[in-house]
Amino acid sequence: MSNSELNKTAVTAAPIHDLIAERWSPRSYDATHTLGKAEIVSILEAARWAPSANNVQPWRFSVAERGTDLHAKVVAGLSGFNASWAPAASAMIVVSVQRTNEDGSPRRISWYDAGLAVANLSLQAQSLGLYTHQMAGILHDDLHKSLELANDLEVLLVVTVGKVAPASQLQGPAYDREVADRTRLPLSEIVLHGNI
Repeated sequence: MSNSELNKTAVTAAPIHDLIAERWSPRSYDATHTLGKAEIVSILEAARWAPSANNVQPWRFSVAERGTDLHAKVVAGLSGFNASWAPAASAMIVVSVQRTNEDGSPRRISWYDAGLAVANLSLQAQSLGLYTHQMAGILHDDLHKSLELANDLEVLLVVTVGKVAPASQLQGPAYDREVADRTRLPLSEIVLHGNI
């Protein structure tokens, strides 16, 4: 089945922006596609302008384009079946966060702020005809070491970026997940208080 035959448009309780309705996380990437520098800068710039508590901007990115030494290090840091499909993406972006404030106290909001930055990054990529997939199934400590990150940084996740390819190039669980319908919990389960 080709991705053009897949209907991944979100079924929503109210109209939402097309970028959000059409965004989904593929596992089947075009292994021949390369990102242009303007595309990389564009998605990182969108992430840079995400809101953050006190404008601290605690996120840090390591951009590993396919075919580079850095990419090989990131591939070595993937776990589970992510290692079978993610390397085909045009690039992988390792997202790290600052764990502490300047006084050494925990920076508890960093993970939330990084999530906002990745959301901006993902929607900007979508606007460029690119797709992203966030992966927490990684070897966090191994990536921290191989990327020689500062001690105050914690590896959070890896985001794949690239052009989507036909689902048929995948096999097993990766294929099954690729062709599955997109689902979300209904608002009635996630909105605890309010008139909806």
